[in-house]
Amino acid sequence: PEWYLTQVLMWIGNHSKFLDDKIQPILDKAGSSVNAGLEFSRALVMLILEKLAADIPCLLYDDTLFCHLVDEVLLFERELYSIHGYLSSFPSCMHILSEESCFQRWLTVEKKFALQKMDSMLSSEAAWISQYKDITDVDEMKVPDCAETFMTLLLVITDRYKNLPTASRKLQFLGLQKELVDDFRIRLTQVMKEETRASLGFRYCAILNAVNYIATVLADWADNV
Repeated sequence: PEWYLTQVLMWIGNHSKFLDDKIQPILDKAGSSVNAGLEFSRALVMLILEKLAADIPCLLYDDTLFCHLVDEVLLFERELYSIHGYLSSFPSCMHILSEESCFQRWLTVEKKFALQKMDSMLSSEAAWISQYKDITDVDEMKVPDCAETFMTLLLVITDRYKNLPTASRKLQFLGLQKELVDDFRIRLTQVMKEETRASLGFRYCAILNAVNYIATVLADWADNV
């Protein structure tokens, strides 16, 4: 997918000066409210929507390819809005990703890869060690690496779904994040039970620091609608 997505971004970028300098003055002179650059972008995006509608059914049950497609679409959308000024009221790839079969598959693979990430972060040798343990002014909370990586994981998931067109779809992703928080809580509890004989030990204290850090960050996020 990156081939045709990149190609469209190149066409938009390469034609912008011509459209602004040559076509827009003609539209303005005719009293039209049409923005030539945006209309050109919208027409190309419509081609992408057709292509995605044809591609996605072929990729739905290949986790790696489907996940790659979603990643590339999200990168494309980010550049389309941030660099080329595309309007949120126009048709976008997020509408395709929001369609029921595609969306449910996206949720499923997002959860699968998040759980795999949690497995690897907790089994890492550095799981309970702070990245900043030698920098006192940075490491007041003594945050273990697994807790910081987990919160980064949640933040990345938010960043991926925040541009979905409907609140109901965003809430389904929020539900996934709540599941992951609860799963992480259970994992911490399991590790803590192994450490109860050494409640002043290094790992037990690291678990308490992790819980405190996660609770603090979630409280900070409470204002983010």
